[in-house]
Amino acid sequence: MKSPSLKRLALLIFVIVPLAAWFIVKPIRVVAPELVGITCPLEHVCVDDMTRVQEAIDLHTAGVAFVASNLAPLKVAPKVIFCATVDCALTFGLGARSAVTVARLGTVIGPKAWKPYYVRHEMIHVLQAEQMGVIRLMFKPSWFVEGMAYALSEDPRETLTEPFETDRKLFRKWYQTTNKEMLWNAAGGL
Repeated sequence: MKSPSLKRLALLIFVIVPLAAWFIVKPIRVVAPELVGITCPLEHVCVDDMTRVQEAIDLHTAGVAFVASNLAPLKVAPKVIFCATVDCALTFGLGARSAVTVARLGTVIGPKAWKPYYVRHEMIHVLQAEQMGVIRLMFKPSWFVEGMAYALSEDPRETLTEPFETDRKLFRKWYQTTNKEMLWNAAGGL
């Protein structure tokens, strides 16, 4: 028979911690967006406004294709929640951010981010997590993680807010001196 302390520990680990995360760490809701009223007409595309579902599918498809042709194919097409409303974005804790990728669990695109370069940016983050691992990626410099996503997504904005403009410049400088065939090996040494 299990001791009461083991039962309490199991309850904490398997019930209380996930429930607390669901309510406190809102981006974790990407794992089950249907539970917060989001519709997922395709396995990897979810929307809060079904009138825009084809637009979301097209952005997702184009983003995956872009990353595959410019960097490397994604091993698994990421789940992307396309929020057309601010309420939806707030449900996933976007706040002031336009979009967010939560490890390899999924991505949330906010109302202002329904643009190809935003989706490509987030797909690059998914690829980074696949290629380097989520934990290792957390310890990489911002100029690499964000700079790569801004530079290689073909973000058309001439000047970004700081620190992202500096991140993009530093990444571009590093990338010019890097063998593109050995990109992930070179990144491993950062």
